Amino acid sequence: MTQLIVPTEGDLDLVSLGALVHRLDPGIVPFRKATECSIHVSGGEFNVAANLSDCFRMRTAIVAAMVDYPIGDLIAERVRALGVRPIYKRFVHDGVTGPNMATVYSDRGFGVRAPVVFYNRCNEAAARLAPGDFDWDALFSGGVRWFHSGGIFASLSPTTGPLIIEAMKAARKAGAVTSFDLNYRAKLWGIWGGSDKAREILGQIVSYADVLVGNEEDLQKGLGIRGPEVKAESALDPAVFLGMIDDVRSTFPTVKVVATTLREVRSTARHTWSAVAWVDGQTVRAPICELDVLDRVGGGDGFASGFFYGLLSGATPQEAVALGWAHGALLTTTPGDTSMVTLEQVQAFAAGGSARIQR
Repeated sequence: MTQLIVPTEGDLDLVSLGALVHRLDPGIVPFRKATECSIHVSGGEFNVAANLSDCFRMRTAIVAAMVDYPIGDLIAERVRALGVRPIYKRFVHDGVTGPNMATVYSDRGFGVRAPVVFYNRCNEAAARLAPGDFDWDALFSGGVRWFHSGGIFASLSPTTGPLIIEAMKAARKAGAVTSFDLNYRAKLWGIWGGSDKAREILGQIVSYADVLVGNEEDLQKGLGIRGPEVKAESALDPAVFLGMIDDVRSTFPTVKVVATTLREVRSTARHTWSAVAWVDGQTVRAPICELDVLDRVGGGDGFASGFFYGLLSGATPQEAVALGWAHGALLTTTPGDTSMVTLEQVQAFAAGGSARIQR
């Protein structure tokens, strides 16, 4: 079995390809009763690049669509503030129909009232991106250690999946590690092809991936991997996930790493949290902790970015999954989709730190 080899040098540590969005967040007030909102800049693929830049001090870039209007300006300013290098295909807004930067709406829920998330991705600029829009050879010419994309971007249109494949081929040619977060979203795929189309497109993409992030539902619905006969004792039991690894490996022999978070939701603000990864034939588990959640959106991306940081920095698989677990946990303690914590805080929590005051 070929092991994961991470390049030690490159002009960029990670490049993400995906859609930039802005999320309107009224806090604990249901959106139908909201009178004000916070604005968070987000995107499943962007969040990883932003976290690796802002928290983990790595050199990252985002390849995305950008619309020249005030919402685009707001998003672009946040990208710069997080230290992420922008690589945009630009679009002109016509003042009436777009194209637009997508909007995500999500309240945080409270207690037994779950968070509610919905979208407006009408005429989204990112959905117009297609093969040929970016010069990948030029982008990778200075050296890129890791390339990342995800299933949300792949689901936006018939052209975004082929664009990811084009980018992954170029990344592999340049010697970069390739990763993909399945992030299966039935609503997004349902607009133009449903689960059958998702399995077709995602299967093609994953055939070029070294590292795969996704839980058992992502593997089943996104890739068509059959679940094993074993039953999980709880949401924190990785038995079903681990029972699917052999089928993932036999179907997608390029995959060397598969990882996922494990979460049991007790109430909106109280979760039990862990993670598990299969790395080059070795299974590693993170500790289990109780989370007091302020804003759960972005926790999975927080895990992925911390886990990638571990692998990029030469940590052992056990250390890498602990870093991902710690960062994902800490990210849920702050508002917004991207990290507000420091590398030192992540390292301390991963090593068994506590919430005692830091002086």
